[in-house]
Amino acid sequence: MNKNKTSTRFAFIMITSLFFMWGFVHNLDPILIPHLKRAFSLSNLQASLIDSSVFIAYFVMALPAGALMKKFGYKTGILTGLSLFAIGSYLFIPSANTQMYIFFLLSLFVIACGLATLETAANPYASLLGPPEKAVQRLNLAQSFNGLAATLAPIIGGKIILTKSYSDAVLSTMSSSARQIALASEAASVKTPYFILGTIILFIAIIFYFMKLPEIKDGDGEASVSNVFHALKHRHLSWAVAAQFFYVGAQVCVFSFFILYAIKASSISEGLAAIYAGFGVGMAFMLGRFVGTFFMRFIKPVKLLVIYSLICMALSILAIFLTGMVAVYLIIGIAFFMSIMFPTIFSLGIKDLGGDTKFGSSLIIMSIVGGAILPPIFGYISDVAQNIQVGYIVPLICFIVIFCFASFGYKVKPLKTII
Repeated sequence: MNKNKTSTRFAFIMITSLFFMWGFVHNLDPILIPHLKRAFSLSNLQASLIDSSVFIAYFVMALPAGALMKKFGYKTGILTGLSLFAIGSYLFIPSANTQMYIFFLLSLFVIACGLATLETAANPYASLLGPPEKAVQRLNLAQSFNGLAATLAPIIGGKIILTKSYSDAVLSTMSSSARQIALASEAASVKTPYFILGTIILFIAIIFYFMKLPEIKDGDGEASVSNVFHALKHRHLSWAVAAQFFYVGAQVCVFSFFILYAIKASSISEGLAAIYAGFGVGMAFMLGRFVGTFFMRFIKPVKLLVIYSLICMALSILAIFLTGMVAVYLIIGIAFFMSIMFPTIFSLGIKDLGGDTKFGSSLIIMSIVGGAILPPIFGYISDVAQNIQVGYIVPLICFIVIFCFASFGYKVKPLKTII
């Protein structure tokens, strides 16, 4: 019994390390966006394709990942995800050498295919690795380390990548050839951090290869006809898919455009904005998950989701109109209160799915494609309005959808009553 507990505890620790790693790479994107935006002279809409290349992979890979795990189990899914993650990281080296924006997007897409596979495996595994009544708290705890990565990634990435950036004023004084060399040097600065990241991921993959993961029974025998369409008959799952689509879209808009938003709203420097992205937005996101996990001991997760979504709606409205440092603090507040949303929506969405759990997980991970679709809309609105703050109309709408899910969409109804 003690041996089983030790095995389960170590498995949870290793699974939690995956949450940290994919959180780290995701939160390098807010550094990449302003960095590559200048290096390739991109508009806000074009820069948002960085997010699109990442999150479209979730739409492409989630269902194949679910089918893979359905046949071969969670461990195979984790190893496949880690392998793609490492390959994509190493592809940043030839991408930087070719100096072509499309190759950077391709590298990010490969990384994201790995992340999609990992999240399809790790989220339900962490949720199911223990007593069912503690599933939401357990997943929020694991996701808290995703929040830790959100704090560290912008700070580390900013120090390594943005320190080699040239200001627009300096670039404007250069000759055409000197400017080209300077921008090429900026683009090349991403090689070292992504090489290190790929090597770490490869090392983690080796550990998982030799590690024996506890078997998890998620009710496969309860639904022998399980498939995507069968899973979608669960009303609360369908709502969770929609809610997760809008949540991820909101999160990506908030994180990825934070530096550009902070510069516009408060006129601070890019370097200072990167620090606020880490110690402000990232740390608020991390603390929000730990605090939220604690509150769930006394408040039902779904009620906390209602409260937090209402607060995020109010903060989004204020973020459109207010300027100065108060606007920066508003975004930090949004990061804190939206922190529990992903794991809470996920856990509520796969609740009581039985044999549909793996496909249900795939569908919710697939809905992360919201991170590919909504940020370009945010960027387009910002470009048209010539004010990035107006783009916060998009997160506002997202939080309204999440409020609806938390109010009534989460309720589990017997499958036989669903047409």
